[in-house]
Amino acid sequence: MNKASLVAYIANKTGLTKKDVTSALDAMIDAVVKTVKGGDTVTLTNFGTFVSVKRKASVKRNPKTGEPVKVPAKSVPRFRPGKNFREVVSK
Repeated sequence: MNKASLVAYIANKTGLTKKDVTSALDAMIDAVVKTVKGGDTVTLTNFGTFVSVKRKASVKRNPKTGEPVKVPAKSVPRFRPGKNFREVVSK
């Protein structure tokens, strides 16, 4: 499912216009991105949690040449599904 089909689904389910749903979805995504970028978490009950996780610096190998490559430390986004979401998907 892509964004357009998600917008169409939500619009059909709620009776809102696609324009209103698109605006709301864009605002939600923007809020999640800005919050996680700031180091905070976003928890949606019965769905999951968006967090920022710090990766340590490490040394990897270039698979083509075998030479070591230094990978700097960085923060990456993660999603941890909630219990209800995991249970529904596993059935």
